[in-house]
Amino acid sequence: MQIDTVAVIGAGTMGAGIAQICAQSGWHTRLHDAFPAGLAAGMARIDAFWDKGIARGKTTADEKREWSAMLSAENELSEALAEAQLIIEAVPERLELKCSLFEQLDSLALPQAVLGTNTSSLSIASIAAATSSPQRVIGMHFFNPVPLMDLLEIVTHEGTSEETLKAALLAAETMGKTAIVVSDSPGFATSRLGVALGNEAIRMLAEGVASASDIDTAMRLGYRHPMGPLELSDLVGLDVRRDILNSLADAFDDESYRPHPLLDRLVEAGDLGKKTGRGIYDWSDGEKTERDDR
Repeated sequence: MQIDTVAVIGAGTMGAGIAQICAQSGWHTRLHDAFPAGLAAGMARIDAFWDKGIARGKTTADEKREWSAMLSAENELSEALAEAQLIIEAVPERLELKCSLFEQLDSLALPQAVLGTNTSSLSIASIAAATSSPQRVIGMHFFNPVPLMDLLEIVTHEGTSEETLKAALLAAETMGKTAIVVSDSPGFATSRLGVALGNEAIRMLAEGVASASDIDTAMRLGYRHPMGPLELSDLVGLDVRRDILNSLADAFDDESYRPHPLLDRLVEAGDLGKKTGRGIYDWSDGEKTERDDR
């Protein structure tokens, strides 16, 4: 299947990033969000990213004009889906919300359109079951920040067709992503490993084993991780990490996956990481600094 038009549903951090790379890949890209303010914020985020690239000499004004011409904001879901061969959902990580959306996608999208879900841990089979055509549903798990991260985790459930998988792999290649293919298992490959490491790092922090920056430095220099697990947790979002851990605990009936109480306290206080200015670290001035008031 040749892809010419892509619809991205959800204009948050992930959705905006996905729409950006789709436009940069030469596809007519339509970004939709249920909330007009969220859609405007997503478009502004993309524009700011491109402007920053120009300021740093990594992109040109001509490239921005070319990419901008491929991107449009759509307030109506039906308009966003019209003629799209690939649809990527990037709404919040709640199963009932995704299932409700996929019911709409199933009825509004082109019959041959691939329906991708950018979930980091939810069951692809459960999302596919909300449609009458589960064979065209596939997981497409991007990583934050989407324009800079090379990996795309493609997740197949038992009903995913070979044609759908091939289309997702082709899309990954066109976007310049390195794709891995994993089966539909709780947490897939990346989230299951990533949140377990992050939760243990939070436990060590709470127990006073070392400071946050020293724990992160240990993993960066000792294990060649590009970013420490605590800084990464702040970047992903502590609320996202907590939701994944709880999902894994329920799926495996294993309480060892439950989020550490420190993670619960931070989320309940609204300290969700870099996006709120405070998390495990303090990001209020735009830079990462240690906190002593967790």
